[in-house]
Amino acid sequence: MKDTTKRSLVSSHLNAWRNCAVRSDQSVPDTSTSNEEVRLIMDKMNHAFEKMKMMVGMEVEEEQRAAEEESSLSFMDDLNRDCALTTKQSMLVFFNPVKFGITFTLGNLMALGSTAFLIGPQRQVTMMLDPARIYATALYLASIIIALFSALYVRNKLLTLLAIILEFSGLIWYSLSYIPFARTMVSKVFMTCFDTEF
Repeated sequence: MKDTTKRSLVSSHLNAWRNCAVRSDQSVPDTSTSNEEVRLIMDKMNHAFEKMKMMVGMEVEEEQRAAEEESSLSFMDDLNRDCALTTKQSMLVFFNPVKFGITFTLGNLMALGSTAFLIGPQRQVTMMLDPARIYATALYLASIIIALFSALYVRNKLLTLLAIILEFSGLIWYSLSYIPFARTMVSKVFMTCFDTEF
């Protein structure tokens, strides 16, 4: 009931405003008025009408809803823009694999440390040395050591790039060891596609 009263009040004020504008010689452009003056007058009228709407609370919720949608879209746009790699950043792997190898390996070490923090170091080591994943753990830890050695000591770009590929493969295989039947499924897929067995 309140909304209909407010809307009728706004529409009656709007009609009165339009009638005043039609009667007034200053507001109604004649043939001698330039386009710029017409635009200024219309802008003033639109601004006054928007003020009147805001005074009675009309369309405020719609403006807030539109602002919320715009802010959520802008957050997703910002996230996509901030997380996307530029061409220069994505080529870092190939043009400077030593720097990428060091940061990637340190990131993997931090990931191991964070899981040890969450479940406890003793349980982490027990799970890593479980007979079902001992080979995956050995491959993963060896690839980390090889990547650090080739990036920090040897500083050979090709060797570091190969060590990064080995480390990434070790990470995938180690991660699959925690998912039931995942390594078996991947082995069967590779065996079917490439006639090899892992």
